[in-house]
Amino acid sequence: MQAQPLKPITILGTGSWGTALALYLARRNQVVNMWSIEPSEITAMLSDRANNRYMPGFSLPDCIRPTANLAEAVQDVDDIIVVVPSVGFRQTLTLLRSYLKPTQQIICATKGLDAETGQLLSEVSEEVLGNDYPFAVLSGPSFAREVAAGLPCAVVIASHHTELLSELSQRFNSSLFHIYTSYDVIGVEIGGVAKNVIAIATGIFDGMELGANARSALITHGLAEIIRLGTALGGQLETFIGLAGLGDLILTCSDNQSRNRRLGLAIGRGQNIQEAEREVGQVVEGKRNAELIAKLAKRHGVDMPICNTIWQILRGTCTAKEAMDILL
Repeated sequence: MQAQPLKPITILGTGSWGTALALYLARRNQVVNMWSIEPSEITAMLSDRANNRYMPGFSLPDCIRPTANLAEAVQDVDDIIVVVPSVGFRQTLTLLRSYLKPTQQIICATKGLDAETGQLLSEVSEEVLGNDYPFAVLSGPSFAREVAAGLPCAVVIASHHTELLSELSQRFNSSLFHIYTSYDVIGVEIGGVAKNVIAIATGIFDGMELGANARSALITHGLAEIIRLGTALGGQLETFIGLAGLGDLILTCSDNQSRNRRLGLAIGRGQNIQEAEREVGQVVEGKRNAELIAKLAKRHGVDMPICNTIWQILRGTCTAKEAMDILL
C-alpha cells in the first residue's frame, strides 16, 4: 500500500538552518509553513521567493509558505519545528502556547541553552508547555548550506516518544538525510551545545597557527569535557561517541562553514571580540552559551578547563596567548 501523504509541517525560525530544513522537506513534496517573529523577514521572503538574508541562491518553491501570523502558521499541522536562536527559544514557546492543540508535537532543532536560566531547551519546553506535547530534538553534523544544496548528511532525532520518532523518521529519512533515532534527549542536546564552545577554541588555535597536532589534542580534550558534562547530567556515553557528539564536534571544529570556528579564527589572529563578531556576521551560539556551559559545569562539579577558558577569553579577562597552556 502507498503511504498516506504527510500533513503540512511548520518551522518557526527563518534563519539558515530553518530554511535548509524547509528546502529539504519541500523537495520531499511536503508543505512547509515558515514563521518569523520579524515581519520584515517574511515580507522579503514572500517578495523575493527566496531567503536572501540567510540562505541566498536558493529559490523557495510554492509549497514553502512564509507567514508572519503565528496562529496561521500552526493551524492544521501536527509537527512544529522550533529553529530560532537559543536566546529566543523560551519567548517563542510562550507565544506558541496559546495556539497549540492536543495533537501537536514539538521538535527542537535549536542548539543551545536557555539564556535566562541555563536550562536545557527540553527543560524549557517542559516548563513552558508542560508534558502534554511530545518533544523531540534534532541534532548532529549538518551544515545548513550543504543540506539546502541537497548534499548528504546523517543526523540524530531523540525523543522519549517512540511514535514521534517513527513519524519523524518517515518524514525526514532519505539517502540524503539519514536519520538515526535515540531516546537520549539530554545527551543529544549537550553534544549540540558544548561542541560550539570547543569549536571556538579550535578556531583560536588555528588562527594562532599552532598546527594540526595541537588541533587534534584540543579536539580530543574537548570531547572528554563534553562526555564528563553530558554523563553527569544523565546522558549516555554512546551518544557522545556517535553523530550527535563526536560527529558534530569534528564538523564544527574542522570546517570554516562553522560560525563558531570562524569566530575563534578571528580571535586567534588578534581581532577583538567585537571585530570577530562583525566578521562572522551571524549569531554565534558558542559565544552565547560559553558562560552558560561554564556555569552548568560548575554547578554539577564537572571539570571543563577548555570551556571555562573560552568564557574567560570572550569576557576579556585573558587573551588567547595567555590561555594557550590551559587550552592544551
